[in-house]
Amino acid sequence: MKRLRLLFILVMLSLIASSFHFPVSAEAASDLDLAYRWAPVHYQDTDNSDADADYLTAVDYDGDWYTKNNWENQDGDVNRLVGTVYYSVVETSTHWYLVYSFYHPRDWVDYPDFSLDTHENDMEGALMIVRKDGSTYGQLEGMVTVSHLDFYSFTPSGSPLRDGGENIDGTVRMVSYGGYTRPTTFQEAKGHGAKAWDGNDFPGGDGVVYYPDKNTGEVPSHGNDRNVKYHLVDTFAPSGLWDHRYDSQTFASWGTFLGDNGKNNAANAAWGWDDGNDGSTYRGEMATDPANLTDVYFDGLGVFSCTYIRNNYR
Repeated sequence: MKRLRLLFILVMLSLIASSFHFPVSAEAASDLDLAYRWAPVHYQDTDNSDADADYLTAVDYDGDWYTKNNWENQDGDVNRLVGTVYYSVVETSTHWYLVYSFYHPRDWVDYPDFSLDTHENDMEGALMIVRKDGSTYGQLEGMVTVSHLDFYSFTPSGSPLRDGGENIDGTVRMVSYGGYTRPTTFQEAKGHGAKAWDGNDFPGGDGVVYYPDKNTGEVPSHGNDRNVKYHLVDTFAPSGLWDHRYDSQTFASWGTFLGDNGKNNAANAAWGWDDGNDGSTYRGEMATDPANLTDVYFDGLGVFSCTYIRNNYR
């Protein structure tokens, strides 16, 4: 009799649960899968006076992690400038935060007296704010980009996010590639400030369109190549970018690359990015504490957690 009662209770609980349509958790995606799903199609403007100085590549594109020779080596073999974008993933119970870092060996100008307006190494990028909604890859709710010393906020159509401590600067345009509708980003030539792509052709009509790939990066054939792959590389990969954070051959100080062309030591990795006038956020927070940055920048967050399940920056 007790067994019958127990069976009856279990059946009733099953019926009650099904009537409420509790969501079934999707199979967990790897960080690389998540990064690829939301990796942007990237529009890189180029300047034809030195187009390959605008190509995306890896920090160690020249075969070493010594960043004081990256300016000089950019004039070497162009075939080393393989399309590369660094990614990192941290998460809370409600969101994934994906940072994409775009590296160039030079921040440059094309006029003679360049010492105050250029620097060796250049890394700017974008944060994707993705809500966990029970699906494998979640739903993109917002994007924040790095343009020199300022951050810019964007939302895709239908996002619940609204102006918060910072105003939303525009719309994330989505395009289809690799079986997914994914966000788009844009970087200017020479200075490489990053924003959302505005849907227009490149200024001057020449630029490189980069598409994400899990395994392969390519070198543009010229400064107006509209179909080039970039390789997604984990910031936290063994012996990779994060593992070199204390390397004095790579970084002059915390999050600041070593460099001696133009302004000395003037470029930052993601954990050194800063917008100096964006309220109660701090240097590096886009990578190290993106939940707080999101909480400050946006309203309309709904159910929202600032407690990390994992965060390898900490």
